[in-house]
Amino acid sequence: MSVSSGRKIAQILGAELDKLVTLPLIWLTLMGTFILNLVLAAAFTSVGLQGAAGTQSILNIGLASMGYLQAGFIILGILATCSEYTGGQIRTTLTAIPWRGFQISMKHLALAIITIPVAFIIAASGVLCTFIMMRDAAAVIEIDTMIKTLVGATGYLTLTTLLSAAIGGLLRRTTPALVVLLGYYYIVSPLTRDFLPSIKKYFPDTAGNYMYMPPSSDEINVLTPMQGTGISMLWTLIFIATAIVFYRKRDA
Repeated sequence: MSVSSGRKIAQILGAELDKLVTLPLIWLTLMGTFILNLVLAAAFTSVGLQGAAGTQSILNIGLASMGYLQAGFIILGILATCSEYTGGQIRTTLTAIPWRGFQISMKHLALAIITIPVAFIIAASGVLCTFIMMRDAAAVIEIDTMIKTLVGATGYLTLTTLLSAAIGGLLRRTTPALVVLLGYYYIVSPLTRDFLPSIKKYFPDTAGNYMYMPPSSDEINVLTPMQGTGISMLWTLIFIATAIVFYRKRDA
């Protein structure tokens, strides 16, 4: 890659980062997700303390809110790609950056750069809240296990955000993207998993669960964390590639 091409990509990435960090809705979504996670973590921990707390893992309880927490990252991904279409700012973007493939690729990279540390902090905050509340009752966990679990949770939330951003880019409208994604994650996927148990582990959300949570004792043919990561990454890359193709071929 030539120096000029490398500088061009760096400039596009910087521009996309600047757009994301200066978008108020991004930070409102992240703050709301952080607060919601703490509330849910405290609630799940309280329930755990009232039950057989001594047999429960801090990680299991601290990450029990992931099913709800992912909604905030779905919204984050959609906002990152759909916000420019709302007021027509996408035309200005394409005028300044006519290289559509580079531009949308750098947008996803910028989104990942922002999401990774935030996802880790939010996931870790739930575990920390649980640890503080039940440190005298829960079973001891190894630091290596905690780190691997938090890294897996961070990876899952990041991939969910990028997948949501890709679908948002395909639909180009916030409301339809929210309906499609939230409908899939909270209605279609749970129902389909009951009817199609043999393939449920290959769904992006189900495969992603194996990235950070150990399978229950009654599960068979489960995925390893690496397999879950690979399947989740494949889904995400497919949608990102599709979004890039459509983005390059159609008008803004």
